[in-house]
Amino acid sequence: MTKEETLLINQIDDKRMQCEDQYCLTHTAFLDVHQCAIAENEFKYSKHILYGGYDDAERRVMVFLPDYLDDIDDSPLEILRVSVPKGSKALTHRDYLGSILSLGIDRNVTGDIIVRSNGADIIILKTMEEFLLSHYDQAGHVHLKTEIKPIEELDLGEIHTSIKHDTIASARLDNIVGSAFNLSRTKAQDAITAGLVFVDNIQCTKPDKEIEENTKVVLRGKGKIILKNIGQKTKKDRLPVELEIYK
Repeated sequence: MTKEETLLINQIDDKRMQCEDQYCLTHTAFLDVHQCAIAENEFKYSKHILYGGYDDAERRVMVFLPDYLDDIDDSPLEILRVSVPKGSKALTHRDYLGSILSLGIDRNVTGDIIVRSNGADIIILKTMEEFLLSHYDQAGHVHLKTEIKPIEELDLGEIHTSIKHDTIASARLDNIVGSAFNLSRTKAQDAITAGLVFVDNIQCTKPDKEIEENTKVVLRGKGKIILKNIGQKTKKDRLPVELEIYK
């Protein structure tokens, strides 16, 4: 385990102990997919929820629950809703993220950024509301209008996907990753063993893991796919698969 991972675990454990000592809900800052996997493994016996504002969120906070709570009664998250003027150039995820980080704040106070043609919904910690409303007014040389909305009003917009049909040797994880992200089997295996691949939000380092239909696979830094369908083997002993690729 690296020094950064050890520090992360210690910081999360502080929140766990605070929950136990003060008998109240506590939460971490936002964790990326890799950090979520570490936290889930380390604190699997504690009462907690990984929560990012919506079911498919990649960046999440770990929320520790006291005994009297079975769910989050008061969300620590909210939405910074960003609107751009009509006729402005289209802004990308990189534009929004870069302009936020340029304010001198850490990435771990913001969650997923849902980009739309007319703006974006940026999931944030409630503690950042005042600062961002006061200072976040421009991205990519475009002036922004911002307002705060409750997390329940999150607008996921239109999700763009494409379907890829392919044939692979078997439904092993390395074959799925290679097909989905156009990688050689060797590079797919390297990515998996390096801890860059997540299966249904759980880090998987076993290239030979068998993947079932409707499983989500994420390659960190490259994207996300769903294995939608596995067909019957062909005469050439190949396995037809249907992959839904998120853009």
